[in-house]
Amino acid sequence: MKHAAKKKHMELELPGGARRLLLHSCCAPCAGGILETLVEARVAVTLYFCNPNIHPRDEYRKRKEEQRDFAVKLGVDFVDADNDPAPWFRAVSGLEEEAERGARCGVCFEMRLASTAAYAAAHGFEVFATTLGISRWKDLAQVNEAGLTAAAAQPGVSFWPFNWRKAGGSQRMIEVSRREGFYHQQYCGCVFSLRDTNRWRLQKGQDIIQRDITAYDRWIKS
Repeated sequence: MKHAAKKKHMELELPGGARRLLLHSCCAPCAGGILETLVEARVAVTLYFCNPNIHPRDEYRKRKEEQRDFAVKLGVDFVDADNDPAPWFRAVSGLEEEAERGARCGVCFEMRLASTAAYAAAHGFEVFATTLGISRWKDLAQVNEAGLTAAAAQPGVSFWPFNWRKAGGSQRMIEVSRREGFYHQQYCGCVFSLRDTNRWRLQKGQDIIQRDITAYDRWIKS
């Protein structure tokens, strides 16, 4: 009688021998496989949700609630950094026409990871990381640069630039998302990525994503 091969878990060691990790998460699909890997490796991980870029608010709530529910399922602490989107819109003002992976994304990453690093410093976490880099739509070097910049502003806190795309990480992200039935996002998150995705879809003769793409005006003026 043949027995199923035992699944081998990834061995992970946090930088500097740290015992706890604060993990910034952008959404459940990106975080799912990463969280499971960390839990299996017995890393004491806390999830930090800070994403004021996600637009509109019903989209933001949907992504946050799904991420929170999955964290609860795994027994992982979830920190809801429910940020006001107005400062985000002010921060990216003048960069509205930047392409994906351009300067606007850099500012966005820096803002979210600065918040993560500050929380880490205030709550005794020596190391933080982010799920942002697992997406093939993101520039991994740009994400890591933002993380290192954020860490430099917080003495005693370091950024862990682990490449979650490797060692089957990208495939596991897909597998976990399918197994859990995660919400299938059709754009990165911000109103500008929604706009650009719809421009692309129209060029391809596809239906546009139905979301409120004008309400952001009130945040810019706030």
